[in-house]
Amino acid sequence: MEAPEPSNSRKYGVPFYAAAWVPSISLKSEQESLESEIDRDQSGDGDGDVSADDKTLPSHPTTAVNYYVAAAGGGGEGRSGISNALILAHFDFESRSLSDQPVAKYGTGSDLPYRMAVHPAGDGIICSFPKSCSLFKLDIKKDDGDQKLGLKLSQKVLSQLDDVGLQLALKFNNEGSLLATGGEDGNLRVFKWPSLDIILNEPNAHSTVKDLDFSPDGKYLVSLGGPCRVWDVTSSTVVTALPKGNDEVFVSCRFSLANNGNMVLYTATVTGKGGAIVTWDATTWRRVASKLITRDNITAFNVSANGKLLACGTTQGDVLIINSTSMRVQKIVKKAHIGFVTAMSFFHDSRALVSASMDSSVRVTLIEEEQKNGMNLWVIIFILLIAVAAYLIKNGKFDKFELPTFSSG
Repeated sequence: MEAPEPSNSRKYGVPFYAAAWVPSISLKSEQESLESEIDRDQSGDGDGDVSADDKTLPSHPTTAVNYYVAAAGGGGEGRSGISNALILAHFDFESRSLSDQPVAKYGTGSDLPYRMAVHPAGDGIICSFPKSCSLFKLDIKKDDGDQKLGLKLSQKVLSQLDDVGLQLALKFNNEGSLLATGGEDGNLRVFKWPSLDIILNEPNAHSTVKDLDFSPDGKYLVSLGGPCRVWDVTSSTVVTALPKGNDEVFVSCRFSLANNGNMVLYTATVTGKGGAIVTWDATTWRRVASKLITRDNITAFNVSANGKLLACGTTQGDVLIINSTSMRVQKIVKKAHIGFVTAMSFFHDSRALVSASMDSSVRVTLIEEEQKNGMNLWVIIFILLIAVAAYLIKNGKFDKFELPTFSSG
């Protein structure tokens, strides 16, 4: 008999290529402007109509304490019968459960949303499609007196990203003031947001751009596609190209801050022995360390906002949480997904990780409880030692207590 699906994992009928948390600030700002949004909709000045898919979804009450994950994917072009869509799912930390069905779903017709970037301050979700990119907005409407969360296509046309081909990488900087895109054709672009004024345009950055990330201060941008290159955003010049080992293939790259406050760069690599993480000094750009994490290939990688945790997804569907200081696996969820992991993203306070897969599943792995359990164990041991010592003293046996000795002969 097949085991029941855990409440923190749900299948939503769409093979997913991208997943991320929706910032709670975006929900608050939308709620605060709910009445004005309704007024604009009634006057015809609002953004485009909501997809017809929204009309068939169950309503879900939205408050400031609710948390949502966004995921995008589909079956692509053709007559596969699998829809292409951007979805929102609700996650409840108290019950540790994802909503049984998406709380919102925007069908994208025959266009597959292949990559996704959520603006850190809640200014929408950008999805890349085979030929261009589009911006979506959260939409809170009244439905029979209840509030319902939905998605709508923004009227803001991303003209600089129209007819540019498939973008395999999308990334905002931490402030949300810059957007970097990397194309299947190898073209690397950086725009100011929201004006879309272009500040970096390198048509031949790579043969194809597979991953991107801004440094925490926004000064640098790392791009990956065969070689891994670091760019100075202000001068639009290459700072360095990271050398790889003989049997290494770079698959992902992320900047972070170490516990000492220094900036580091991580690259997830595939080697002849499995998946490894390489740490680079972000001042000298020299390789600091390399650690084999799993015997399987790494297919997804990310770093927590506080820099303390790394996450890897594998070809076998496993999810691994790694302590960035010791580089030891802190938690592993075997077969978290049936298919290989395509995307993962930490919650802003690092207490949870969302992951997605081609098997149409989204999963939230909680990390906070793992940390609490570890702390409680040490507290329990300390209390037991104090209790034993108090008992010995009370009964006058403490001075008689001797460690056992062992004779050599």
